[in-house]
Amino acid sequence: SQSEQQILSSQLECVQSIRDGVLEEATCTESDRVMLFPQQGSGAETQTWSALKLMHVETEILYNKGDSEDLYVTDILYEREVTTREVTGAEVTELVWKLCLVHSASYETADLFMSLVFELRHLSLEALRALWQRSSFKCRDNWQPLIDALPSCATEACVVLMKDLIASGEVEEDKVEHFFWSFAFIPNPTSGMIESLAPLLKSPRASQSCFLGVTALVHRFCSAHSSCGVVPAVQSVMKTLGKFLGGNCTVQDSEHLSKMQLVLKAIGNAGLAAAPLAPALSSCAALRSHPMEIRLAAVQAFRRIPCSRRVSDLLPQVT
Repeated sequence: SQSEQQILSSQLECVQSIRDGVLEEATCTESDRVMLFPQQGSGAETQTWSALKLMHVETEILYNKGDSEDLYVTDILYEREVTTREVTGAEVTELVWKLCLVHSASYETADLFMSLVFELRHLSLEALRALWQRSSFKCRDNWQPLIDALPSCATEACVVLMKDLIASGEVEEDKVEHFFWSFAFIPNPTSGMIESLAPLLKSPRASQSCFLGVTALVHRFCSAHSSCGVVPAVQSVMKTLGKFLGGNCTVQDSEHLSKMQLVLKAIGNAGLAAAPLAPALSSCAALRSHPMEIRLAAVQAFRRIPCSRRVSDLLPQVT
């Protein structure tokens, strides 16, 4: 049948001339034949001839060792020159306007956005709040550059502003979720950040991302501060989570069950700061009258608590 016939036939022949390990000349002939109707012998054929010839060899250029004085080894993280000038709110506002005017998919947009992020880090909380009043507008494509830049700012002032926007309901729900998840990636969290976010956990509308984002921030803070348990902001977060446990994690209905599982996961997320809650977690895990989901979540909440507290408070009671 026609489907079994060879429709495309190609051939390539090259002749190379090499002297002293250097390619001096190469000529190639390529032919391609396409048989559209093999039974009728009709089709099309092309032939291509190409030649490559060495014309001359340049004298070897010696490497100047002096050129290496300005070179240094670094990682691949994005670097930006540290500015010593004072950044004003008016300059940042102008950056936001420029971002609205350029095409969204361009190198200029990426450069302007990075400039916006780095300049936000130089603004005080008062300056950021004033900037929000001037630059909270949306661009033509419904984009708010300032909203997208704030999570990458990672300063205490930016976190407090994000908390204010969440509490006031000035940002859309998907952006609120983005705010919360970004807290887990702040490299150097401060107690002021935790203090500003702690009240959000008490809200009846607090979402899963709220509990996990705030406690992830607490964990990163405690990883850098071994005595974080005495920090009032950390104590406030853990006290709020402890109240949810109620001493032994008793639940009344399925909705309360889901909330209790979330709280236990958040406690496990907090790490070292959760050590004072070890006795309550032990009670939650030990009571056989509790749903298995609660007991298991209570055991898993010990995952970042120091081994000394974990062994003494949990193992003797759970059966």
